Amino acid sequence: MARLKNIIITAAVILAGLSSEALAAKTSCTTNVAVRVPEFIVLHYYSSVTLNFDRPTAEALDEGAHEVDTDWQGETCGEGLGANSLMSASLELEGARTNVTLNNVWAVRGFSSSGNAKIEVTVPAGYDTMSNGDSKIALSNVQVCDGANKGACISTKLNGMSGDKATVGNIEMELDFSQTTRSGSHTGGQYTITATTI
Repeated sequence: MARLKNIIITAAVILAGLSSEALAAKTSCTTNVAVRVPEFIVLHYYSSVTLNFDRPTAEALDEGAHEVDTDWQGETCGEGLGANSLMSASLELEGARTNVTLNNVWAVRGFSSSGNAKIEVTVPAGYDTMSNGDSKIALSNVQVCDGANKGACISTKLNGMSGDKATVGNIEMELDFSQTTRSGSHTGGQYTITATTI
C-alpha cells in the first residue's frame, strides 16, 4: 500500500512539472542605448603674470686710448665715443626687442562636435604698452602655442573632461625696450585668451 502511494505521488510530481513547463510563456526584447553629450569647455589660465628678468652683470668696457686737442681757453675738439662703435656688453638686444615664451600658462579640456577647440589670443586696445612713468615697454606679436600649432588663433584637441589629459599651452610675445629708461615694475599690459568649441 505504501509502495503504491509513493508511485502515485511520484507520478503526480512528474505530471505537475510537465504541465507547468508546457504552460510557461517567455518573450524578450532589445533596447538601444544612446548618450547625448553637451558641448562643454573649461579654460584654465593665470589672471596675472609678472616677468622677472634676470639682472645682467654691471660692466665697465675699456674703449681704448683717447686724445683730445685743447686750446689755452679750455676748448676741446676731437672724436669721442660714437653710439655705433661702442664695444658689446654681455647684454645686447637686437633692435631693443626680445621674444618671450610663457610656458604652460593655459590649459583647455571639454567636449565639442569635432573633439577640438579654437584658442585665440588678442591684446585689448590700449593694453599693448606697459609703463613706469615715462618709461615704456611695448607688447606685440602675441601668439598661442600648443606644441604643434602656433599663431594668434589655433585649433587644438580637447581630449575630454579629465584634468590629467587637458591640452596645456604657451603664450609667446615680443617685448620692445626701445623706450625703456627706468628699472622697476612696468604695468598695464594685457592679453585675452578665448576658447571656443568647434
